[in-house]
Parts: sequence; C-alpha cells; structure tokens
Amino acid sequence: MTENKENPKLDPNAKMQSINVNGWFGAKQVLKDVNLSIKPNTVTAIIGPSGCGKSTFIRTLNRMHELVPNAKMTGQILLDTEDIYAKNVDPVMVRRRVGMVFQKPNPFPTMSIYDNVAAGLRLTGSIKGVDLDDIVKNSLQQASLWDEVKDDLKKPGASISGGQQQRLCIARAIALQPEVILMDEPCSALDPIATAKIERLVVELRRDYTVVIVTHNMQQASRVSEFTAFMYLGSLVEFGKTKDIFESPKNTLTEQYITGEFS
Repeated sequence: MTENKENPKLDPNAKMQSINVNGWFGAKQVLKDVNLSIKPNTVTAIIGPSGCGKSTFIRTLNRMHELVPNAKMTGQILLDTEDIYAKNVDPVMVRRRVGMVFQKPNPFPTMSIYDNVAAGLRLTGSIKGVDLDDIVKNSLQQASLWDEVKDDLKKPGASISGGQQQRLCIARAIALQPEVILMDEPCSALDPIATAKIERLVVELRRDYTVVIVTHNMQQASRVSEFTAFMYLGSLVEFGKTKDIFESPKNTLTEQYITGEFS
C-alpha cells in the first residue's frame, strides 16, 4: 500500500471508505492516494474534468477496475470496515453488494423487461425460495418504472425509451438488493425530461441505499447530492458537503472548476 502523508484513519461511520487508493492502466497512473469516506444512506457526487479519474475510482469500489487488462490498484476499499480486496473475498459477492449503473443504458437486448430485472438473481443462483414476480415488481416500483411497463413485461428490454432503459438498468441493480449503488454519468445519454426522472429517483433511492454518482453536470451534483468530491488529475482535491463545495470551496482549483475557468 502506498503511504499517505495524512495517514488516514478508519471511519467507523462510513458505509464505504477508500484508503490510499492508487490506480494504473499499464504504466499510466490514473489515481493517486485517494482517501474518501462515504456515509450510509447519502448521495455522494464525484465531479471533475474529463480524464481526472472519476469513473476509474468508482470502478475500484466494486472491483470492476481489475477486469480491465493491465489495470492495477493498491490501497484499500472498505465496505462496512471489510476490505473488499482481501484474498478471501469473492468479487462476485462484492458486485452484488455494490451494484452499478453505467453511462449508457445497457439492458440485455434479447431479454424481456421482466427477464432483465431477474437476470442478476438468476446469474448468481439467488432465485431459490424467492418470489421472483414480487421481486421484479418491487424493483420496477423502486425504479419508478412499474406503472409504465407493467402491461408490457414480455416486451424486449431494448424496445422502450432510453430513459426507461436506464431506469430498467437501475431496477436490475436493485433486484439484487445491494447496499451501495454506483452510477457512472447515468444521465449523459438522456434528454432533459428523462434526466429529471433519474434525478428524482436518485434522491429517493438514498432512503434505502448509499448512492455514489459520477457526473459532469455540476448543476446535477448540486441538485441530487449531499456530499461532493472534486477530483483533478487522479487526485481528490476537495470533499465536503455539497452546499459548502459549491458556495465556499476551500481549494482554489475547486473554485476555478466550479466557476468555469476550466473544464
């Protein structure tokens, strides 16, 4: 593990915590000593210019970074104080506890809406003794999609609108009953109306889940999150309550980014 000058301490109140996290793609270092504590049942936004490491960082939170050829990370990611990179930890179970929604909606195109929601449960062998119909319905309700698709559950998941597809992907993640939901710019491919629906959904989800959202839209970060992290060139520059970050940033770089001096 790379040592950090600040010697970060374990935060017993965090749902997830990164400690001295460094990341590489081959020889290129893309994360540099990132220390971040994520509170339970909150929305944490991660902002910063393109290429600053935002998406790479959240992929370390559920061990997806290691799926990339020649990718490497050092440091610790704690989930309820448990190191998810410990040798005895199953990465599949990590990804069940820490779900992910990607930038572009990616429903399984050959599967029905119903089967898309149930897919994760079936893949992980978690359908024994459960009422699959009930889980699918509840997941679609939590994703604010049930009323729109309840009569079309046999239709292909790819046949609905882009905004509906993204909420379907959220329902698919919810069906596994994760503790944390990661969202990597979930609205970047959507129109304003679909974006507004996703934003309302994000705010609602924090009642039951811890949400981490990467966004290039600072207005979106200010609308949906309680905490904001600003990253630049692979480093975490500033982290705090969203109101404080946007109204009285402590770091000059943060202020310059928020005021549009660079992007």
